[in-house]
Amino acid sequence: MDYLPLFLRLEGSSALIVGGGTVAARKADWLLKAGARLSVVAPALGTELGARAARAELVHHAARFSPQHLEGCAIAVAASDEPAVNAAVSAAARARRIPVNVVDSAELSTFIFPAIIDRSPIVVAVSSAGHAPVLARRVRELIEALLPARLGALARFLGARRAAVRRAFRASARRAFWERIISGPAAGEVLAGQEPAAERSFAAELHRARRPASGVGAGEVYLIGAGPGDPDLLTLRALQLLQQADVILYDRLVPEAILERARRDAERIFVGKESGGHPGRQGEIEELLVELARAGKRVARLKGGDPFVFGRGGEEVEALTRHGIPWRVVPGITAALGAAAGSGIPLTHRDHAHSVTLVSGHAATDNSLDWRALARCKQTVVFYMGVAQLPHIVARLRAAGAPADRPAALIERASLPEQRVLRSSLMEIASVALRERVAAPALLIVGAVTALGVSKRAIDAPAIAAVAGAGA
Repeated sequence: MDYLPLFLRLEGSSALIVGGGTVAARKADWLLKAGARLSVVAPALGTELGARAARAELVHHAARFSPQHLEGCAIAVAASDEPAVNAAVSAAARARRIPVNVVDSAELSTFIFPAIIDRSPIVVAVSSAGHAPVLARRVRELIEALLPARLGALARFLGARRAAVRRAFRASARRAFWERIISGPAAGEVLAGQEPAAERSFAAELHRARRPASGVGAGEVYLIGAGPGDPDLLTLRALQLLQQADVILYDRLVPEAILERARRDAERIFVGKESGGHPGRQGEIEELLVELARAGKRVARLKGGDPFVFGRGGEEVEALTRHGIPWRVVPGITAALGAAAGSGIPLTHRDHAHSVTLVSGHAATDNSLDWRALARCKQTVVFYMGVAQLPHIVARLRAAGAPADRPAALIERASLPEQRVLRSSLMEIASVALRERVAAPALLIVGAVTALGVSKRAIDAPAIAAVAGAGA
């Protein structure tokens, strides 16, 4: 280990920067955030440091460096564009046993600035010991992506309650209590910005923990949208909760690549609804969610797309609420958005589509849909789960007035490597699907925008001329 990682307390201490340019300004940001009383020595200041000096955030000495400038300093930074000046700062600071950093010179430095992730009071520092600063920044970015933006708020929330926990438990019992809090509803509510709810959850957990004979505390349920299939399209919040969940209930639209992002030791329960199989009925799924949560489990209900877009998430939320089970919803990229992005088809367009309508293909056989409205021009209509009903959908749209040459597209396995985009006219799209053996999951998009799409995996049927306005 080339450097010993340390965190210095600089609140109220004197710090010196030699240099007035952009690099010096970046170092000044960190020192001021740490509460240091900052002085800058430079014949002139750049725009950023000049603005800080004008606001009296630092003291500017318009001079060349002299060792006397180090008197009383707890830390020094040499960020001049003159190597001789930087070397002089290093020598003078070392002689006075003052920690010194010389920008871009590890040899002249006694400390270095790491790549910093600031979720104060949680701070993470990453260093390559000066060997590969760009790599260190890349590692910082990867870690930062996994840390919730409100992690600092959670740390402050917990810190404000340490005294109460010390009074309530012996030292040997405190760690287990804090672990339950950090992985339970209270922490999630703080991270979601719901501190009053978090306060109630914390108080309830503290009450339960004081009465161990009262049984297992209630768990919670996360309704997580897995997106269209590509694991890289999962939200950061989805990844975080998948790492916390004890049990994962998933359906057939969730690929193995997404399940691999979950906690390794989490129990997995398949509750998908395979066509022609023996599906888990929705009521049974809801009962299982309640049962697992009452057993103290953190349950992830992982479903393709978005839980609230044809995902029956609303029904599950109602069931959980009736039984007093805490729940959280994490939105996902719904299939229409994923398919549009993957195929280059804009769902709205100033010239061709002023609105977009999402329709369940399961509703195509009843009379609940306004087919005249769906057949109008200047809009995009996306049919979910409509492959089996494709001839019926086409017939109803045609009967409602949609022209035969209106552009249409089928997107199969959207966002995945095997995605296919098949474009044709409304009249021919069912024949194209049959010929190409299109299988679920696939979406039907109807509207002039489908003639605009560009995709490396697109198949244009000869029945349609790729003209954006055809049949609009």
